[in-house]
Amino acid sequence: MSLNRGGNTSFTPTRLSDGKYPVQQATYDDVNGVYTLMVLNTPAGSPPVFRSRDLQMARLTDEQVAAGENTYLSIDDNQPVMYLTEDFRIEYVHNVTETRPNPQSGQQETVIVRQQSSFWAPFAGALAGQAIGSMLFRPQYYVPPVYQPGGVLTGYGGYGNSYSQAVKRYETRYKAPPPVVK
Repeated sequence: MSLNRGGNTSFTPTRLSDGKYPVQQATYDDVNGVYTLMVLNTPAGSPPVFRSRDLQMARLTDEQVAAGENTYLSIDDNQPVMYLTEDFRIEYVHNVTETRPNPQSGQQETVIVRQQSSFWAPFAGALAGQAIGSMLFRPQYYVPPVYQPGGVLTGYGGYGNSYSQAVKRYETRYKAPPPVVK
């Protein structure tokens, strides 16, 4: 199954050397599924901004947090994984779209009419108690829950060992695809 990850088809992911980079802030944009991370300690000549559609996430264990670990990006063999504290919030940029006729061609097209911003905390609160085994602590793909204005979105809409599996679980739960694949 081929998934349309929407929006900007000329997107170029950032390349960073294998390593561990503390994350200052993170943003997710639902028009194209791009995560933008502000990271520290990048090698000389590398940007402090990491962008990727292919980002797995996992929660830091209580032991790691007790030992002073904070949210970080790990890159191993070009595979990025963001390890998050339970309360880490990702800024969620939601794009409100409408279908309108193109003035030149008259054909219907989807256009972004405004953006809304909120926060998403994938591993916040009661979610940890609902987890089966150590699922939250191993890297997986997550799709945010349905966007709600105001407040903080907690938990996830879908998860899986692959992005397409996470999307399928989202579709099963909400009976519709997530915004990024519409």
